[in-house]
Amino acid sequence: MEKIASFTVDHNRLEKGIYISRIDGDVVTYDIRMKKPNNGDYLGSGELHTIEHLFATFARNSKISDSVIYVGPMGCRTGFYLLVRDTVSHKQAVGLVQDSFRFIAGFEGEIPGSKKEECGNYLEHDLAGAKNTAEDMLKVLENYSEKNLNY
Repeated sequence: MEKIASFTVDHNRLEKGIYISRIDGDVVTYDIRMKKPNNGDYLGSGELHTIEHLFATFARNSKISDSVIYVGPMGCRTGFYLLVRDTVSHKQAVGLVQDSFRFIAGFEGEIPGSKKEECGNYLEHDLAGAKNTAEDMLKVLENYSEKNLNY
């Protein structure tokens, strides 16, 4: 079998940030790296789950919601993927991620979709952990622009 594109990225050199992972037709996949790979520090399951609920909720309610295809975690627990239509500029995608992390960092209250009838693992959430990670990422992304998007 052929090696998939994400396995050709040198994870020893990868830092926290946002990268263009791939472009397939009219779909752009962004790699939102929240933890340095293979560094012993990974997103906890509850924290990852809460980020997923909050990030997806925010993105699907944003100005570009019709172009958001998917927001979800990486299996290695070092980040998330954001898939959008190519009608979204790279600048807009970076802005969406920044705004999403601001939303997560300041979130208070009941996590959207966290009731038993709404979620397959409703007990495993960590809002404090999600907020800490979002705050950390806001520092990383403070002056981020399109020029930073390449691996």
